[in-house]
Amino acid sequence: MNSVIKGASYVLAHTPDMVLYNGTTQTTERIVNPESEYLKEVPKHLRSYEDVVAYWPNQTYIGNAHPDQLAEIEFPYFDKKMEGAERYGKYGEIMPEEEFLLLVQACDMFEVVRLEKAFVAAHKDAFAADPVITEDIVALLHEGVEIDEIEALIKDDHAEPLYFEDKLVGCVKPAHDIDVNLSSHVMHENLMSKASSVLALLYGVKNAGIEKSDVEYVIDCAEEACGDMNQRGGGNFAKAAAEIAGLSNATGSDARGFCAAPTHALIEAAALVKSGAYKCVAVTAGGCTAKLGMNGKDHVKKELPILEDCLGGFCVIIAENDGVNPEIDLNMLGRHTVGTGSAPQNVIGSLVADPLDRAGMKITDIDKFSPEMQNPDITKPAGAGDVPLANYKMIAALAVKRGELDRKELAAFTKDHGLTGWAPTQGHIPSGVPFVGFAREDILEGKIKNAMIIGKGSLFLGRMTNLFDGVSFVIHGNTAAEEEAASGVSEEEVKGLIAKAMKDFAATLMAE
Repeated sequence: MNSVIKGASYVLAHTPDMVLYNGTTQTTERIVNPESEYLKEVPKHLRSYEDVVAYWPNQTYIGNAHPDQLAEIEFPYFDKKMEGAERYGKYGEIMPEEEFLLLVQACDMFEVVRLEKAFVAAHKDAFAADPVITEDIVALLHEGVEIDEIEALIKDDHAEPLYFEDKLVGCVKPAHDIDVNLSSHVMHENLMSKASSVLALLYGVKNAGIEKSDVEYVIDCAEEACGDMNQRGGGNFAKAAAEIAGLSNATGSDARGFCAAPTHALIEAAALVKSGAYKCVAVTAGGCTAKLGMNGKDHVKKELPILEDCLGGFCVIIAENDGVNPEIDLNMLGRHTVGTGSAPQNVIGSLVADPLDRAGMKITDIDKFSPEMQNPDITKPAGAGDVPLANYKMIAALAVKRGELDRKELAAFTKDHGLTGWAPTQGHIPSGVPFVGFAREDILEGKIKNAMIIGKGSLFLGRMTNLFDGVSFVIHGNTAAEEEAASGVSEEEVKGLIAKAMKDFAATLMAE
């Protein structure tokens, strides 16, 4: 039987100081043009925590608003505040920067993170009050050091500074004297990804209603990579995050594929569970500091706030079929193969039409498509347009070409089968997975029958190939009862028959 989606989580960490000091657009500008007018303008365009919490796309991401509700809000969203917006949502939370820095320090196993003693004391109680932060995690906190020690580490040891409200409160030291893969910059990136993944894992387990010990395998599919000079990117974020999250019964590994990685990882997890290798797998990813303020220049130029001010994370729990939860159907997988090519029509054909053809279905048989769910508030001012809408237009055009949709129905298709983008620009985070949690609930509630999750990736960014990448899968309602009825034998009876056969076989061997 197919694996099921047991639960999902989506978390954000508001990190405005990292926009200025760690986002690649800003750090590159500081090297190329240190007296840049843009750098002087950035602090004026950073949002407060309250504004970030009240932002409609963020509230949608953590589950306090459904994508259908967001679609009813007049675009653009940045100047509209959600009344009664809250930090905690159905799927996760928006963690403030000061508490997130404490989580980062708790995730540090090699004493490279140093926080000021007064800073730790000021925010430790608030951090400990978070509903998913356990006593074991709080116990990992270091009491902190004096600011003089932090300043010396930055000056003499090339440590990466940590700021809160533009005030120095800590640093990340290099983990090796000469290994660039363990430099303070890389350690900073990796620890931020790890910490946001830990937060997502904690909520993922909570939302799935399972015990931490139930998780047997973790797959991390973020965009960072950890290793040293002998195995750059060798991993393993998955097991490192699982350790802090308290998943003591789990092992794991990392899956990398640029923006398509989460969809690859979910397919792998579903296959691992269906095969019987593991009963419960968590797919997780933390955020990417490099992409903070990535489109900042365009936002500042247009007098907008810098909207890429949060690290994103997610977790999806995949488990054995329980006869209730929606399934990932491994018989309907879309694949952008080596021979597919990069023409948009070929890409959509391989990811959308091909798997449906094999199942004898039409494009219009899928209730909702979730491709690149980029927030248009971020991408349109930067000249990238409305990315989800562009995808839906291509899917609809293919349906027209195949005779499955009348040309007059093109506009209605994008509304009926599409979604308004709400995900933060964190590379891998928007690519299909933000809708998994909503799809699970919508299917359980009977609002939709199915959904197709589409992950796409730009492999050419690594300069190893010019190829594009992409995979897709379909989520639909649970079919366990139908399968049992068709076979006339329940799953429990099958297990019983197998157990009896093994017992009989063992008895035969002993008799011989």
